[in-house]
Amino acid sequence: MFAAERRQLILEMVRANGAVSLRELARVVQTSEVTVRRDVRALEAEGLLDRRHGGAVLPGGFTRESGFPQKSHLATAEKTAIADLAAGLVEEGEAIVVGAGTTTQELARRLARVPGLTVVTNSLLVAQALAHANRVEVVMTGGTLRGSNYALVGSGAEQSLQGLRVSRAFLSGSGLTAERGLSTSNMLSASVDRALVQAAAEVVVLADHSKLGTDTMFQTVPTDVITRLVTDEPPAHDDRAATELQALADQGVQIAVAGSGPGSASAGGGDSVPARQQRRDVPLPVQRRSQLPGGGHPLRNAATLDAGPERSARVADLRRR
Repeated sequence: MFAAERRQLILEMVRANGAVSLRELARVVQTSEVTVRRDVRALEAEGLLDRRHGGAVLPGGFTRESGFPQKSHLATAEKTAIADLAAGLVEEGEAIVVGAGTTTQELARRLARVPGLTVVTNSLLVAQALAHANRVEVVMTGGTLRGSNYALVGSGAEQSLQGLRVSRAFLSGSGLTAERGLSTSNMLSASVDRALVQAAAEVVVLADHSKLGTDTMFQTVPTDVITRLVTDEPPAHDDRAATELQALADQGVQIAVAGSGPGSASAGGGDSVPARQQRRDVPLPVQRRSQLPGGGHPLRNAATLDAGPERSARVADLRRR
């Protein structure tokens, strides 16, 4: 494919979706991310799009929201990995809220195997994923159906959440920055997400790396309210995404990274996380709290580990003794 053809296709993808990751662009145009990055720079110089952390967005500073058909085909591998890791946070018999989104839909498919679970949601897609799950109770909010993302919004949805209290809220969004937190491009969706947050003791954000550093119009969850971020490993060359992760960690957000690339938190419990990201959790294999000694949470237990060289030396010394 000639450069002009590649750039035209890249431009069409960004216009159709509002925001696209470099990884996804490279896959579609069948070339390297280095080449795609060069194309994106050229298109930005012409004012046709804006670069963001690990991707490209429509020009003008804020991305618009793309519809479900477009979102469902973006970063599918990343969403699957994030959902697998996030599912390990949920216990048997727990009550949680799950917001609308393609990543939360992936999470819901995995939650269908958790017995005794109660899931409150405003998403028809989440409810559908759990509809035939044994011993999982699904509670739908009221509200008006928003067809672009199959979610219930409006005053009916917000009022149905009043007086509700659950352990955790799992939310996604259009963008995430350390400065503003989680945001979305639709006012009605943002308002319902804020109501979901009010109902939960902890807030877990599910966001793939392409959303890091992306800012959209309506804030849903301020950074200081986010308990944990579950994301995927950014590409090695994406220093800006790593910087955003560090900024979030510096503000107290616990970060769990799905994947097995360099610098990721490995699924086997090993810690290859860069030293600069001191607050990142080390994800362990998916386990329920009841399976862990002392009933601790897998990610919270892992966060107490110090995998630095000094600890390794101490462990080796104790073993010799």
